[in-house]
Amino acid sequence: MNDHLLNLHIDVLGAMSRGPKSFAKIAFAVSDAEEPADEDLQGFREILLDRQSDLAALWNQKLTSWDMAETASWSSAPARSEQRRADTYAQLGFDDDVRKALDAAVPLVTGPQPVVISGDFQRWYSKEKAAAHAFYWSAYERVLRKKGWSETAIASLDQASHSVVERLSDPTRTEAYSARGLVVGYVQSGKTANFTGVIAKAIDAGYRLVIVLGGTLNLLRGQTQRRLDMELIGRENILRGISPDDIDALIGIDYQDDEDWPHKFVSHDGRPSDQGAFNIERLTTRDEDYQGLGQGISTLDITKLDQALPLHDPMNLHPAAARVMVVKKNKAVLSKLVTDLKRVGGILHELPVLIIDDESDQASVNTIDPAKQTEGKESRTAINGLISQLLQLLPRAQYVGYTATPFANVFVDPDDTQDIFPRDFLISLPRPVGYMGVQDFHDLDGAAPAADRTVANSQEEAHVRGVFDGPDDRLLEALDAFILSGAIKLYRVSQGVPETKYRHHTMLVHDSVRMADHSALASRLNSMWSKHYSSSSAHERLAKLFAEDFMPVSGAHAQGAPVPGTYDVLRPYVSRARQLMSAGGSPVIIVNGDKERDYEQAALDFDRTKNVWKILVGGTKLSRGFTVEGLTVTYYRRKTQQADTLMQMGRWFGFRDGYRDLVRLYIGREEPYGKGKTLDLYEAFEAICQDEEAFRAQLAQYATMIDGEPQLTPERVLPLVSQHLALIKPSARNKMFNSELVEIRSPGKAIEPAAYPMNAEQTARNTDRWRPLLPVFDAPAVTLALPPDSSSPLTRTFQATTTVVPHTSLISVLSQLEWEGHNHFTPHLNYLAQLDGSLATVDEWLLVAPQTTPARRVEASILGHGPASLVRRNRQLGKVSFGRISGLEHRRWAQRLIDEAGPGALPPTPHALGSRTGVVLLYAAVEKAEDDAGLRAAAPNGIADPSRVFLAFTVIPPATANDASLRLLRYQAKRSGARELP
Repeated sequence: MNDHLLNLHIDVLGAMSRGPKSFAKIAFAVSDAEEPADEDLQGFREILLDRQSDLAALWNQKLTSWDMAETASWSSAPARSEQRRADTYAQLGFDDDVRKALDAAVPLVTGPQPVVISGDFQRWYSKEKAAAHAFYWSAYERVLRKKGWSETAIASLDQASHSVVERLSDPTRTEAYSARGLVVGYVQSGKTANFTGVIAKAIDAGYRLVIVLGGTLNLLRGQTQRRLDMELIGRENILRGISPDDIDALIGIDYQDDEDWPHKFVSHDGRPSDQGAFNIERLTTRDEDYQGLGQGISTLDITKLDQALPLHDPMNLHPAAARVMVVKKNKAVLSKLVTDLKRVGGILHELPVLIIDDESDQASVNTIDPAKQTEGKESRTAINGLISQLLQLLPRAQYVGYTATPFANVFVDPDDTQDIFPRDFLISLPRPVGYMGVQDFHDLDGAAPAADRTVANSQEEAHVRGVFDGPDDRLLEALDAFILSGAIKLYRVSQGVPETKYRHHTMLVHDSVRMADHSALASRLNSMWSKHYSSSSAHERLAKLFAEDFMPVSGAHAQGAPVPGTYDVLRPYVSRARQLMSAGGSPVIIVNGDKERDYEQAALDFDRTKNVWKILVGGTKLSRGFTVEGLTVTYYRRKTQQADTLMQMGRWFGFRDGYRDLVRLYIGREEPYGKGKTLDLYEAFEAICQDEEAFRAQLAQYATMIDGEPQLTPERVLPLVSQHLALIKPSARNKMFNSELVEIRSPGKAIEPAAYPMNAEQTARNTDRWRPLLPVFDAPAVTLALPPDSSSPLTRTFQATTTVVPHTSLISVLSQLEWEGHNHFTPHLNYLAQLDGSLATVDEWLLVAPQTTPARRVEASILGHGPASLVRRNRQLGKVSFGRISGLEHRRWAQRLIDEAGPGALPPTPHALGSRTGVVLLYAAVEKAEDDAGLRAAAPNGIADPSRVFLAFTVIPPATANDASLRLLRYQAKRSGARELP
């Protein structure tokens, strides 16, 4: 490639630190030639056709960063939009030919962005300021590229970490301010990468002490320390000037026994302080937690270039070395740290500090009931109290929590200024590309009817294997799946797939919290290993599972990865897989206990052990924070009623590059639960995940600024949480909050209340209140059609009875209904009631009563009307609320009608609406009806028992049903006499 052209583009883009500018003008200014030739752009277009060229890579980095910038001075268009890209080209002055070439070389990536809930803040961390001090961030970027991250993924991390750092206090700020924030990711989704990026940017900007609270076990703490050492701190800072060839001097330096040292540890090409940057001093190591300030209190006695100025002055701050420590959330360790800091003295008031709390909802939250606290005396749990002391000792400390289960953190008292409530910001990270999450194990949307599901169109069919009550608990099958998936990985290596993708291969077995059960299960697995793989029958069994399970699933989901055509081709690799699993004598490792030594097993060390191909049997200690590398098969039967506990046990979530098709989840579908009851763990997990997703979706919906002001700030998040997580009783925690949600506006969006009464008398009263609208069941049935869409290439039809009802009639019924527990429907009803012209105008509602298919239909009359088609609905695990009320196809049909509504007040029909008509889906539902006989029992002789058949509904208002403010939420103060919060 023409080096002159590459160097020209490097110089031109380097001059665009604040955004795109006229390429031709800057090229003229920096070019050695009197006038850059037009041929340069022609050559540029040609070189872009080679996406692997250095020039294409250069533009990939720059253009992607402009696409994804949260705010852009050159464009009012949102990030990742075609208009943003077009505005960028306009600023560059590129013609259509160059634009087309760049679009082909750097495709625009659309998709979700981080959702930021934040109040106003001091905007000190500009892109220019970040670029001026970027030594460690630039090094981290290089690490990520070396690991194979795409430019889009790096730009996304850049933007997400920038969004965190800009909301911290300026480290050079004269007056001290301690920001509090929370970053919400997904289980095993790369949160560590995000906070590593935040740390890199923060120390570049001037933060000089970083404290990472890294789990409750040294196993987890050491995992985090190694990651930071490898990808951020680097070889030179670890060695501290020691020559890597001086064997005697290396004694006591960690990582000398590490499989990846030194070649996978980032190098800064010399001591950073010799390159105009600053060094990092580690106050902890991989093997040693915080023991005390290594050289006494002088460790934090940072030298000032100008003694007359405070440390946080830029003159003193930027040359100073940064200190980093990774500590356990352990009372003894944190107490020692607090004690040592108390001895340091006045420098702490000048020291910019960043505290990163990994898994911030574990141990960090104060769980003492406020009602039980002694009058006038602060009462905190041990870890929460020590974190609070750290924040008081370090007035310039910024606290950022990271978690995948955020509910506990937003329940913290916002009025407690010494606690960890995220008063300044809450950031919800998008689901990363390549991540296997809930959507990859559950058919949440668009699933084909149960009878039509295959491994090709159903995630459940592809990856989930139910364990039901009976003599065969499928443990042997899960073991077979572990061996087969390992053999397929080895086969793929033989076909050219990099061996590093399959360095580790693991199976997790989790069916109890009791250690005695773990020992018994491990013994059983070892017995099965010896007994069931020593004869030809083993190959027959494996061949059958390969043909019936792995072949069809991989055929549909291998995404180009090599798949053996027959078991005979795979068979040689089965023996090698078993050898790797048996290394050390046993394929099984028990991971439990209360002491550190219980986890310090060489065979469990994913860092220092070349290949971990093992079956891990354990419980709670493996369910949070600890990354099980190479996890491919999970056998899960442990019960819990805690939503966050269940969510954190989803170790099967994560990145499975090169083997997504091999992942299998064996999960209990009929686990004993109470007297005479069973629990479907798969459905329970799905319900919790839906709660989390609904919460994230609402954060995204309400993050939109209105007139430059946020609709939702962190202290107002709790009322949204209480809408979703009934397992956490909202009443006690709500008393800590000074505002309550009184109105939720949902123009064009479905409203589906689900907490119907459990009391038979209340149910009967509700049924009677629907009486004015029951004639809908008397109407003749019509056939409604849902055209092909993203969920199906087929046209789907269903029958329903319909009628049109005035707005006042619907509101009259809805306003009389009774609900179970806290009435979450009230904020929605307050909105719907104002669609009488007060807020917007809805003239009438198309009331639709869908019917089940004729072959499966059970009908009954309701209070003399009908017959109505009865449906089965069940409450979610541990909740008063039901799961989904409306059928997926019914909801999509209604949503399409709303989305395609014509202008004005058109006469409503089941096939077209005007913009002043909404849709209501109405169902005659029966709870706990396992089959058709259960439905008939609720309607003896075809007459519905009004105390057993309840009327459930989904309301979708018109998309125009809002006022000019476009506000979606309204709060009011709880305190007497306080003003209403807009």
